[in-house]
Amino acid sequence: MRRLMRQHTVTADDLIWPVFVHEGTETILPIGSLPGVFRYSIPQLVEEVSKAADLGIPAIALFGVTPREKRSDDAVEAINPDNATCQAVRAIKKHLPNMGIITDVALDRYTSHGQDGLVRGNVVVNDETVDLLCQQALIHADAGADMIGPSEMMDGRVGRIRDTLDEKSYQGVGILAYSAKFASKFYGPFRDAVDSTGGLASGLGFQGKRTYHVSPANPDEAMREVAQDIAEGADAVMVKPGLPYLDMVRRVKDEFNMPTFAYHVSGEYAMLKAAAAQGWIDHDAVLLETMLCFKRAGCDGVLTYAAREVATLLGRYEFDY
Repeated sequence: MRRLMRQHTVTADDLIWPVFVHEGTETILPIGSLPGVFRYSIPQLVEEVSKAADLGIPAIALFGVTPREKRSDDAVEAINPDNATCQAVRAIKKHLPNMGIITDVALDRYTSHGQDGLVRGNVVVNDETVDLLCQQALIHADAGADMIGPSEMMDGRVGRIRDTLDEKSYQGVGILAYSAKFASKFYGPFRDAVDSTGGLASGLGFQGKRTYHVSPANPDEAMREVAQDIAEGADAVMVKPGLPYLDMVRRVKDEFNMPTFAYHVSGEYAMLKAAAAQGWIDHDAVLLETMLCFKRAGCDGVLTYAAREVATLLGRYEFDY
């Protein structure tokens, strides 16, 4: 009877698995602040994504890790068609053509300072950054990406990227806009994963991201950002972080009735792992409850580093609600 009355469910179809790929020859590199998460070489990544496909996970979110010697103030590696991201997209599509690939469009992994955009005179400049983002989106589409995920929060970038893709006959490549991305402290382990923390420690520092990410105190501003991205052609929108911003997920879904996603970000994931390691929570039960909370709030899908764990648990763990 409980199963008959259940209003919300979680399935593998709700999951997007964020993955990190590096250029090195080492197969797997662990990430200390993200237990169970790794940087993969391209051959190993293909193997691991294949396992995700076998679990029914429909898409990955791909993040290339750029060696420090290839990072620069002008982020030129971001538009190199042979960078780690583009190589990984081509490799995955060759072996797993039906796996959805969402690529991250931002400059933080390519700049020497770790900011999401180009810096001129101690200011992150919007329009010059958008010019580069359009080129970055285009090489991802050329490589075979199914969806572009602009995550840097520059103004006007969704419309410009949409126009750029359409002009090159990539009308079928979608845009998942990181529309309500907050200037959060929950991102710390991700910055370890992509090795961008060191750059942020100098120059503009973390303060700089607060000049273009949304203040956690300003939900109405976030709603304006979502409305702007939808008007410019976004196919789906994102709220990031996830659990601390479930109120925003509900507002976005109710107001716009668009495909709405949330990112269960690195800090959220790491806290769950840390509490479980101490024996303070039942990891599997809390993980599934967390996913259910996202669905209840209005998410059509969730980006989570635990996607493969969730998909595995769904096959053998009964929700006791």
